[in-house]
Amino acid sequence: MEDIPQKEWDRLADPIPNPFLEWEFLRQLERSGSIAPETGWYPRHLLVRENDILIAAAPLYIKMHSMGEFVFDFAWADVAQQLGVRYYPKLVGTVPATPSVGYRFLTDPDGDTRALTRFMLEEIHAFCRDAELGGVSFLFTDSHWQHMIAHEGFVGWKHQSYLWRNPGYRTFDDYLAEFRKNQRRNIRRERASMEEQGITMRALHGDEIPRHYFSLMYEYYENTNEQFGPWAAKFLNREFFTGLYEGYRHRLVFAAAYRQGQEDPIALSFLVVKDRRMIGRYWGSQGYYDNLHFNACYYTPIEWAINNGIEEFDPGMGSPHKIRRGFMAMENFSLHHFYDKRMQMIMQGNISKINAYEQANIDELNAGLPFANREDSRESEGA
Repeated sequence: MEDIPQKEWDRLADPIPNPFLEWEFLRQLERSGSIAPETGWYPRHLLVRENDILIAAAPLYIKMHSMGEFVFDFAWADVAQQLGVRYYPKLVGTVPATPSVGYRFLTDPDGDTRALTRFMLEEIHAFCRDAELGGVSFLFTDSHWQHMIAHEGFVGWKHQSYLWRNPGYRTFDDYLAEFRKNQRRNIRRERASMEEQGITMRALHGDEIPRHYFSLMYEYYENTNEQFGPWAAKFLNREFFTGLYEGYRHRLVFAAAYRQGQEDPIALSFLVVKDRRMIGRYWGSQGYYDNLHFNACYYTPIEWAINNGIEEFDPGMGSPHKIRRGFMAMENFSLHHFYDKRMQMIMQGNISKINAYEQANIDELNAGLPFANREDSRESEGA
């Protein structure tokens, strides 16, 4: 990314609602050494120029493994091994270590997006064949873009994510009113437990975030990952977090928890905002405090979102406890093309059943949404 002028790249990225496709975020991933050949990521970004003007671009990486992608394609790698087919290296279109829906090619708003996309795919296929790569995948794709290239020889693999939508709430109480009375009580109890433990919550945006919080955010991110041992998802280093202060903090919201008598926060969650969308990425704390996770990652961000006109909040991957806080299970797709015909046929032959299982999982999760019906929503708060 250092070799690509920021203004040229961001002329294409700025109209896109995904903040992670902007030059500064992608550059910091590489510049920090988090995403580099030493960690198994080889940047091979595609640029399309016309009369020396950048009219299309795509962040792409040659991968020697599947770590940090969050699509978990290890079963397909195992099939390739059984067939004696090379799976790695492969080419991946994604934002590294960032399982957030919205990947797509960047194209000139005044250009022919469909024609540019088709041209870029042809170049990608030619590159992969010349480099003898096993396949190409695009992860967490933008839904409109995914439909555009679904018939270009790619197989769509369905995955589950979460999303909170704001139908026009004016206050946090409006959000609470959507729930059944028992869950309203539960959320109020979880919020009240902060004060009972001497903890105050505050959301900080952009210039409100002190510089040293970025290093502290890394330490809390590290603490969270240490809890999961070999299943941790620690792919970023301190330099990545601290490097975001100068050129990217305008995109950030930190939900901070302060303990009485302590100047620095005891916990932080890291959220990214663009236009009317917010995305939760990392969180961590000094230690365990009852209900702190729910307040730092859901309630404080939701309250900030309501107060600032945010329409959608993607809380990130993770446990189904998000359903209990009003996040719906949603579908998203990764797109895959294998250059071995047997691998391509195996995926095409089985993907309908695999996607049906995932849809059943999404439906089951959403069946547990604790929303009130119209009659319940008219119950008095004293009920």
